[in-house]
Amino acid sequence: MTETIGDRYEIQKELGRQTGRRTVLALDRQTDRQVVIKQLWLGEDFDWKDLKLFEREADVLKALSHPNIPEYLDYLELTSDNGPSFALAQSHINCRSLEAQLTAGRTFSESDVKVLAKSLLEILIYLHGLSPPVIHRDIKPSNILLSDRSGNSPGDVYLVDFGSVQTLAAQEGGTITVVGTYGYMPPEQFGGRVVPASDLYSLGAALIFLATGQHPSELPQKKLQLQFRQRAGLSPRFADWLEWMTEPSLSKRFASAQASLDALDDPPRRPAEMAKPANSQIRLSQTSESLTLLARRNDSGFLGITALTIVGLILGWLMLGSICGFGAVLPINPFGAVLGGLLFAALGLPILRQQRLEITPRQITLFGIVAGIRWRQAQASRSVVDRIVLQRAQQRTIHDQLIRTPAKLTILAGRDAFPLEEGLFTPDDLYWLAEELSRWLNLPLTIEEAP
Repeated sequence: MTETIGDRYEIQKELGRQTGRRTVLALDRQTDRQVVIKQLWLGEDFDWKDLKLFEREADVLKALSHPNIPEYLDYLELTSDNGPSFALAQSHINCRSLEAQLTAGRTFSESDVKVLAKSLLEILIYLHGLSPPVIHRDIKPSNILLSDRSGNSPGDVYLVDFGSVQTLAAQEGGTITVVGTYGYMPPEQFGGRVVPASDLYSLGAALIFLATGQHPSELPQKKLQLQFRQRAGLSPRFADWLEWMTEPSLSKRFASAQASLDALDDPPRRPAEMAKPANSQIRLSQTSESLTLLARRNDSGFLGITALTIVGLILGWLMLGSICGFGAVLPINPFGAVLGGLLFAALGLPILRQQRLEITPRQITLFGIVAGIRWRQAQASRSVVDRIVLQRAQQRTIHDQLIRTPAKLTILAGRDAFPLEEGLFTPDDLYWLAEELSRWLNLPLTIEEAP
């Protein structure tokens, strides 16, 4: 015999079950429409907080009207052999959740994730713009439904399951029930506090799950910040945006869904995690369109002073001998001049060596400079710049001999390479510049081990 709820809703299949509650798909005999019904029993394990959340979900859904949110249909108080229960009927959305689609092997490109982010932010703008604002509190892939792909669109997206919903009015007027899902809850939610920006954190964590395929709780953290960049392969600017969404600190997170949406297509540059190394000789200037980098040797200490002193003494002695006509000196002047020139070239010129990188809206150019003389080492169109490769410094012991491989940083533009000369940079300089250039050029940073 087919089970019905309220002599109206014919149960077709069970969608989920927990202690004292279940969710079913049913057919509404009056409208001939499929509906989703949540049912809560007042059994032995009943908790009045569950009923409070259940009634709040019904009240909130009744007040909502959005095409990407389930529609409230009915609320029933029932009595059966299993005891008294409450039922909430809402419209059925015939789509699979993001979690189910990921489990089935569907993948999402960065473009797909951005489209989904935009659609979900527009839903949050609606919810947070209500009076009082409605905060979902449990945004996660299993509560986001997505239709099948259509053309270039990843599909229509829906936000469901308002069982944890909270209004700011309810928060200010009574005790807060801590609800949510570990991995998607921001730090403030563990303490019972929620604000609209709390939903942004949850959404950001859900999007990171789409990009990495890993549950946020499985990702490493640094000062509570999710570390996902190396596992996602996202452009630096979009990764910056996701980091802003999932900032542990409320004061550093986007303040509203609208602010987050405004920054999605063209996020402001986020300050680099690494600061410029102390005593660095690098001069870096940049605008939104152009960047100039000037590097000079950073070891012009004792070696430089010694080299310039030797060169100065030799040249001074030769000039003095030539001017004063010292007969004993003149025969050795040609030899001294050659020696002085060689010493200057070997010791003096390297100290004066510089490298200049210029990136304009149209091209990228690398110059070598010695004693003010500049020549072009490489040039390419900026449009073909596609990779930044950092090789970290490494020490290895081979046959009891310690071999050190220096750090290298190379910008690749098609077939052209723009290597930053090792003698002009410390490893810390290169690590800092790698982060800066990756963010400024909006290109992924490839980190390689020494061969």
